[in-house]
Amino acid sequence: MNIAILSRGETLYSTKSLQHAASARNHNVEILDPTFCNLEIENGKAVLYYEGDLIDDLDAIIPRIGASNTFYGTNVVRHFEAMGVFTVVSSLGITNSRDKWTCFQVLAKHQIPMPRTLFASFYDFEEQLNTFKGKPIIIKLLEGTHGEGVILTESPQNALATIETLNAAGVKFLLQEYIEEVKGADVRAIVVDGVVVAAMKRKSKAGDFRSNLHRGGSSEIIELSTAEEKLAIKAAKAMGLGFCGVDILQSKIGPLVLEINSTPGLEGIENTSGKNISKSVIGYIERNIRKLLP
Repeated sequence: MNIAILSRGETLYSTKSLQHAASARNHNVEILDPTFCNLEIENGKAVLYYEGDLIDDLDAIIPRIGASNTFYGTNVVRHFEAMGVFTVVSSLGITNSRDKWTCFQVLAKHQIPMPRTLFASFYDFEEQLNTFKGKPIIIKLLEGTHGEGVILTESPQNALATIETLNAAGVKFLLQEYIEEVKGADVRAIVVDGVVVAAMKRKSKAGDFRSNLHRGGSSEIIELSTAEEKLAIKAAKAMGLGFCGVDILQSKIGPLVLEINSTPGLEGIENTSGKNISKSVIGYIERNIRKLLP
């Protein structure tokens, strides 16, 4: 098969891991930078050129669309979909997962448990803050990765100044309850084709509440409970993502989905779990391409 990895960084661990896994299965694999893709509609059909060359022989794509390139990168994925090329991550799934509030709305439609979350109303912040009854509040920007744009405030009173500043700057954000008992830890589950293929528990470094490995957090291998595994699979399906990372909080009332990542980094979890996630992704492509063959 001919497979393309849509990535702006061919030297990145995740891109190289996927490339090696595809090559090991004797597939032709190339790396395409989405920013160099020219999208056209010709004679009523979607056509794509890469650095002047017509791209019309791909069987599948693996999108690795960074947060800073969501708009154009998602357009490229959508164009390949219009061309009939199989993608392990849908354009709609990427778009919905990148906006945190949209993601929560989709998950809520499928009755997936999450921390209590409010879309910040510009009408009356104080009224919304009062609903937290004096407890700590997480303020989250609608878009952000690696723990960026996430602020913990100790009380609604402390949150007000931050909220007023964000509002004055025209920044959109969410208000979310702080799940204190998790103590700065969460679970990252990787779902491929409706199956959890790897999982790890991440813990924040001292003095921080964000568990992201990019921010100095640590990780350890973990075996998910039945409830956690079912939740991760259900969340991925709700978002329409064949390959994604699902972040889960182990709260006292049961597992809660914290976030969905449509372009999960592979280095931390492959090294922690010892699982070859990239091989699972290539297997996912092979199964689905066979279904499309006459």
